[in-house]
Amino acid sequence: MTPQSVPEATFHTRVRNEALGGPNPYEWKDVTATELFKGRRVVLFALPGAFTPACSDSHLPGYEAAMDQFRALGVDEVICLAVNDAFVMFQWAQSKAITQVRMLPDGNGEFTRKMGMLVDRSAQGMGMRSWRYSMLVEDGQITALFSEPGIRDNPPGVPVQVSDAGTMLAHLDGLQTGA
Repeated sequence: MTPQSVPEATFHTRVRNEALGGPNPYEWKDVTATELFKGRRVVLFALPGAFTPACSDSHLPGYEAAMDQFRALGVDEVICLAVNDAFVMFQWAQSKAITQVRMLPDGNGEFTRKMGMLVDRSAQGMGMRSWRYSMLVEDGQITALFSEPGIRDNPPGVPVQVSDAGTMLAHLDGLQTGA
């Protein structure tokens, strides 16, 4: 794969600010793709939506469980992206005890659309969502992309086959060993 730049987009996130105190110590913070990826080695995986079966049962937990392995292979951060809002992503992370994977809301689908991964899931009552994929981004350049086969609108289901943590770990291990 010839590296290509990650598209520029702004993510509307909520971050913890201890100075706020009280029952809701969170504030809004806009984060750009440049801020997330420049000068860093990042694994991003995208999925159709929070609380959906495959996303909740295997995709997200698989990355969380493998965080020590990702760090050992030189990854600065692992990001889970979905076309959901910041509140939904926060509650989903809490419900699955996610503490190490960064939850990134692409509420407007801006990044997903620019990646060419925005698909219509209206037949399932989900609206516009991300296709399931993962990628390795090194200093803002996409150096590996693993997209589930058959990208299209209204698929009957998209199993986790190549965008899982294991596939990305095998790729990173191959880079390290020169395989």
